[in-house]
Amino acid sequence: MVTYEFNRESRLLTPGQFQTVFTKPIRFGSSHITVLIIPNTDNNNRLGLAIAKKRVKLAVQRNRIKRQIRESFRLNQHKLPNIDMVIMVKSGTDKLENYQIRQQLEKIWRKIIQRHN
Repeated sequence: MVTYEFNRESRLLTPGQFQTVFTKPIRFGSSHITVLIIPNTDNNNRLGLAIAKKRVKLAVQRNRIKRQIRESFRLNQHKLPNIDMVIMVKSGTDKLENYQIRQQLEKIWRKIIQRHN
């Protein structure tokens, strides 16, 4: 059965976990979003968010972007291979509408799935 949950096991929590993704990642990206991934040995995907204050000034906007990313990940995680990923955004992402952020993420999920089949 597919569960659509986003719990503690679905997140990168420690600086060490983030560091392993930053060492030798495979990059996927769109005009506003960069996704760094590495294969993991666990049986689940883990998501880390690195939304820099430098790129998105207002906390309200950073939180909105994070919510969109988490929700998109939650709905698509069962399709993805076993990976750890860190998502970063570029300047100007805060100007995008929610559906545009989701569209860009959908494209990236498709690329990742194709690459790993």
